[in-house]
Amino acid sequence: MGRSRGQKSRDKNKGSLPQVPKDMKSDGRDVEFSRELADQDDLEALARSNAADARAKKRKKK
Repeated sequence: MGRSRGQKSRDKNKGSLPQVPKDMKSDGRDVEFSRELADQDDLEALARSNAADARAKKRKKK
């Protein structure tokens, strides 16, 4: 009996957390990139990143 009382209160504030508007959320990419200053390794990393994003997006649709 005593155990259930402690478990109920641990998720007490879940419903009261503030919601962030979509326009204020970031996608986690905050790196400046300039194609003029990029070398071959940067371009290759960019291509890999784009390919990974496409795979993740394709997987998410299914």
